[in-house]
Amino acid sequence: MDEINREVPDEGIVIRFRDCFSVRYLQSAALFCRLGFGLEQEYARTGTLSAEQCLRHEAFVLNALFSTVAFLESTINELWSDAADNAYFFSDETTEALLRAVGEKWKNENYFDRTPLPAKYQKILEIGEKPLFAEDDPGFSGIKDLIGIRNYLMHYRREWVEIRAGGAAGAHSETHAEKFEQLLKDRFAENPLAGKNLPFFPDRCLGHGCAEWAVTTSLSFTDRFFRDLGLPAPYEGIRDDLATR
Repeated sequence: MDEINREVPDEGIVIRFRDCFSVRYLQSAALFCRLGFGLEQEYARTGTLSAEQCLRHEAFVLNALFSTVAFLESTINELWSDAADNAYFFSDETTEALLRAVGEKWKNENYFDRTPLPAKYQKILEIGEKPLFAEDDPGFSGIKDLIGIRNYLMHYRREWVEIRAGGAAGAHSETHAEKFEQLLKDRFAENPLAGKNLPFFPDRCLGHGCAEWAVTTSLSFTDRFFRDLGLPAPYEGIRDDLATR
């Protein structure tokens, strides 16, 4: 809101509004994707990037991942908040009945806050008497993997990463890097800025391909979620802003 042109309401008048940060996070994630893609395109043309450009590329990719998970979390939180606060504005009796049911059957805010993010989506579907996502559904497993990456990066603890020549050299405990490589290796294009001799995660993983996968996987998942519920997606009006390259 423009602070200069904003008028102070007359005394006694109360202005109420509800923001929608899920849309902001989604737009941010798509923008970071495009910026990262632009740098990778420049690298493809010139074969080199400055240290500052490499830092920018890493920042764009990381923040695309963080913003995408923030989008997933705020989307379901906003839906639940609207239901709990009786703050929905649909003319369709079926959708109003659905949100009333959510508000009535899931009143415990502490329980909602403690529920894992994927389970929040499942719970809303259950209340709406809609089919749940299968655990092995590619979209559902995709967002769980994305959330796992985000949680690892957000709560990062250093670990040894082994680069082995000539195959395995004895038993060892699986590292997070190896786990992510098994989960993600063939899902998207690797980071072209990373040397082929570097480990898959994080170096070869965290490029535009990963960021774009995060955005498109999340959008596909939430599209299906809202479609199954028969509710309009909050980002429906800004799809033209969501290009990833």
